[in-house]
Amino acid sequence: MTSKLLKGLGWGLLILVLLLALPTALHYDKIRRLQHVLSLFEADRIVDNFLHMDTAFPTHKISRSSEPRPLARGPQLELPAQFRTADSTVLSQDFLDATGTTGLLVLHRDSIVFENYYRGHSAEQTHISWSVGKSMVSALMGIALAEGHFASIEDPITQYVSELKGSGYEGVSIKNILQMSSGVRFEEDYADFYSDINRFGRSFALGSSLDEFSTSLVNERPPGSYHHYVSINTQVLGMLLVRTTGRSLSDYLEEKIWHPLGMEGEAQWIIDDAGMELALGGLNARLRDYARFGQLYLHQGRVGDRQIVPQQWVLDSTRPDAPHLEPGDNPLSAHRKGYGYHWWIPERSDGDFVAIGVYNQYIYVDPHKDLVVVKNSANVHYEKDYDRSQTYSIDFFRAIGATFPDRVAAATPVLSTR
Repeated sequence: MTSKLLKGLGWGLLILVLLLALPTALHYDKIRRLQHVLSLFEADRIVDNFLHMDTAFPTHKISRSSEPRPLARGPQLELPAQFRTADSTVLSQDFLDATGTTGLLVLHRDSIVFENYYRGHSAEQTHISWSVGKSMVSALMGIALAEGHFASIEDPITQYVSELKGSGYEGVSIKNILQMSSGVRFEEDYADFYSDINRFGRSFALGSSLDEFSTSLVNERPPGSYHHYVSINTQVLGMLLVRTTGRSLSDYLEEKIWHPLGMEGEAQWIIDDAGMELALGGLNARLRDYARFGQLYLHQGRVGDRQIVPQQWVLDSTRPDAPHLEPGDNPLSAHRKGYGYHWWIPERSDGDFVAIGVYNQYIYVDPHKDLVVVKNSANVHYEKDYDRSQTYSIDFFRAIGATFPDRVAAATPVLSTR
């Protein structure tokens, strides 16, 4: 074989390699994101992943307030050494360790009485909210309704989001979607590689449109008859907000909540390739700013002399109003916790309510105790220990609340703007 032929074969092989590599290079970001999704919950990476989601995915930035509202410091709380559950006594430190706690903050009477960070988390870092962010989407819904961007939560969502016609959301009311009672078929099992939520995650990582995925779902039950948690419900509410306000979710959140609450840190909201936010759980924020949001709901939507979220919306959001939404052993629900408008109501609730995200993220509010507890976590055991970790978390928060007296009956307190 001549050198000329060899040289020709060499160039041909090089060109072939380049042609084969070109699509990979063009889609490098998508492949990298898919690798990130597939390793998101691995034990040796989960903490770092949850603290740096903004570097793995494209985001919209939400700027910190130009006038951050300081959180007062109160007498330091000593956490309960142990707490009771239905079947055992649990050591608090064992619980914090077992659930992979990365941050814990307790507000009592609007003062920080406990704040600690673990596993490399810090006060200046943001942490993925997962479904805790759904409760912020609910707040935006209440604000948008009050501003007249849509007429009523009794309206079908297809009245405002025409792309959903012909999907499982055809004719489903906005209220049914807010209450996770849309009747849409969806498997929310993070332990099952082929579940709808994991299929959704892989699709998102590869650049698929969040809007298009939402239109692909079908209905399996009459709307408003059964409580079944479907994360895509929040995504279609995000579509509604974008269509009716003419704003991105990030811009609307920044103007209506982030700046009025005096949030101290920048937040990031994960977006798809078209720029649509991952409404169902892509917000990243600081622990103290999650606490400020919990404070807002503790005080029924007010900050200073401003009603940020309508008071009636807050009240309606944090209590069930139909049999299928009641907590406990409920044949009309797939869950033991009750539900409002994207807020959970625990069993044996005495007015307490909670925003919950997978892998043990929480904003817990107990108005009777003037209490807000925020917990960031990266629980590697979550998929196997889902029910117990959630039950223990509520029991732990209630044990913290038990160390404080009940609020003295008085006019609704208002957050200070200091």
